[in-house]
Amino acid sequence: MKVLYFEQKITLKDDYPQPKSGEALVRVRLAGICGTDLEMIRGYMDYTGVLGHEFVGVVEKSNNYDLVGKRVVGEINAGCGRCTYCSSGLERHCPQRTVLGIYKRDGAFAQYLSLPEKNLHTIPDSISDEEAVFIEPLAAAFEIEEQIRIQENQKIAIVGDGRLAQLIVRVLKIKNKNITCFGRHQNKLHMLQKMQIAAKMGISKDDEHTFDVVVEATGNESGFSDAIKLAKPRGTIILKSTLASKGNLDFAPAIINEITMVGSRCGPFRPAIEALASGVVKVNDMVSAVYPIEEFEKAFEEAKKPTNIKILLRP
Repeated sequence: MKVLYFEQKITLKDDYPQPKSGEALVRVRLAGICGTDLEMIRGYMDYTGVLGHEFVGVVEKSNNYDLVGKRVVGEINAGCGRCTYCSSGLERHCPQRTVLGIYKRDGAFAQYLSLPEKNLHTIPDSISDEEAVFIEPLAAAFEIEEQIRIQENQKIAIVGDGRLAQLIVRVLKIKNKNITCFGRHQNKLHMLQKMQIAAKMGISKDDEHTFDVVVEATGNESGFSDAIKLAKPRGTIILKSTLASKGNLDFAPAIINEITMVGSRCGPFRPAIEALASGVVKVNDMVSAVYPIEEFEKAFEEAKKPTNIKILLRP
């Protein structure tokens, strides 16, 4: 089968063996390139293997016959199923876990992938393939409200205007109206303004230390500094970026202002699926282009461009 294999650089292999793990075998229909994939190429997680973790596909083989032929998305963390984390529903923190396209498990930039049946979620017909690719990162956006309780009168800042930041805004605005997004790209900020979200290019003096909750979703170190600058004393910062940088971050202002920091990663799939199926969250405007897997070099070039939002691959 065809895959995008990463070992210091990405190459297209057309003779890679299909997964034979005893798990569900999924034929991938579409896969999305995200910020984590770009960080993996720069050295994050020191990974070798097939990249990709945002996908939609069709189950071709499974011990659960009800899944065969169904269109699915999949949770990316596969735990051991025996430890205390797994027994409490926190497979994403299992010490023995594998992570699709990120850690010890081949990913979705391939014609086929495998995952445990319990990781798979069937998709209703009302959700297109293009929309379904967003379910994994959309679930990560829903995770914020699983971790902290945001009061109706609290001010929220989103630092960043890219793929994940756009999804976070779409989720948080369901219940919260006082949201400001700080970005660097006029076209992306315009997308937010069309949703009646306050969007700013840069931080003014009047913005500093005025927000109760700040979500950092830039994918770069400067985003952390901006989040510190925006959070009020004893405010909360949600950290969403995964960075391969070895640079030094200054935590002193966070300590002085007694800021609470919350690392936030994967999230619940069911709310994400329901939000797309009901139309409460719309993502069609976020697809910039779709490329066949053979044109991966062009796809990754486009994914790196700040003017684009989401680039999809068709294996």
